[in-house]
Amino acid sequence: MTSNSDNREQLADDIRRWGRELGFQQVGISDVDLSEAEGRLGEWLEKGFHGDMDYMARHGAKRSRPELLVPGTVSVIVARMDYLPGDSASMKDLIDHPDKAYVSRYALGRDYHKVLRSRLKALARKIEQSVGPLGHRVFVDSAPVLEKPLAEKAGLGWIGKHTNLINREAGSWFFLGELYVDFHLPADTAETSHCGTCRECIDVCPTGAIVGPYEIDARRCISYLTIELKGDIPVEFRKAIGNRVYGCDDCQLFCPWNKFAVPTAEKDFSPRHNLDSANLVDLFSWTEEEWLQKTEGSPIRRIGHERWQRNIAVALGNAEHSREVVDALREKQNTDSQLVNDHVQWALEQHQSCSRQPD
Repeated sequence: MTSNSDNREQLADDIRRWGRELGFQQVGISDVDLSEAEGRLGEWLEKGFHGDMDYMARHGAKRSRPELLVPGTVSVIVARMDYLPGDSASMKDLIDHPDKAYVSRYALGRDYHKVLRSRLKALARKIEQSVGPLGHRVFVDSAPVLEKPLAEKAGLGWIGKHTNLINREAGSWFFLGELYVDFHLPADTAETSHCGTCRECIDVCPTGAIVGPYEIDARRCISYLTIELKGDIPVEFRKAIGNRVYGCDDCQLFCPWNKFAVPTAEKDFSPRHNLDSANLVDLFSWTEEEWLQKTEGSPIRRIGHERWQRNIAVALGNAEHSREVVDALREKQNTDSQLVNDHVQWALEQHQSCSRQPD
């Protein structure tokens, strides 16, 4: 393509339009200067807030320097896609429900990696049809990419005090994906923060993981504890986890900006297998074969059946005392997994403190 700035502006406009036609709610463009974010990442790692997520410290500067990860990259196209499957009122009713499980809303439907990746590849093909051969690479939470700082620079929103990206017209219930390209595009104006003095997300965090504005100690975060952590969930956090068996949405559920969030029209993100309101006992009864079948094509697959049972055992320990709950736990007292057995034992101990089992 020519170096004419008008042509590049037109191409940038076309890319935004093509992105919307492909189902993205917004597309923006960033340059590759993430020096400020690189400093913040370094400080976060030095504090050990990444816990067992060793991958956050790997790859050297490739995470914060796109041109090192994909040589030749000079611009990054960032897209967002809404995923909220329902209204916040019904979700709030599920938090700490006496017998139902809470699954983070992003994980209820099809694996978002696949959905966004296919759309971004289609966007790359559109661009190639316009400009010819294109040096590019698609990322959807799949490589060392600082996606939220890139999205902030691309004008898609600002990083809130809970460290999620917030868009003033759409809240924060959306996925992000990136397309690294080897030609210059005019960058959008970076968004500025609109959190003001609000600290709702900090105050509602069940485990106090938001240790300060814009700073998360992942080791305390329920999403980390139920998804990233491979071993025992620390006893000190088990009661606070409540019924959250995969991830946690509290900081988003209570964010005032999410009053502007709109439920997604994407069928792929519709809840599967009643996971938006499933009973804990029912989920705990899934055999590994059932679990594999019912989580096919789901992001939940990444934790494996063992950790799934570990998480539900903790939630059952926090559930309302009943014979059904205790019997379900007793059935899993002696599995082949010591990890599951230990969490089941803890859960049973919680119910032993209740008055007596109902007849």
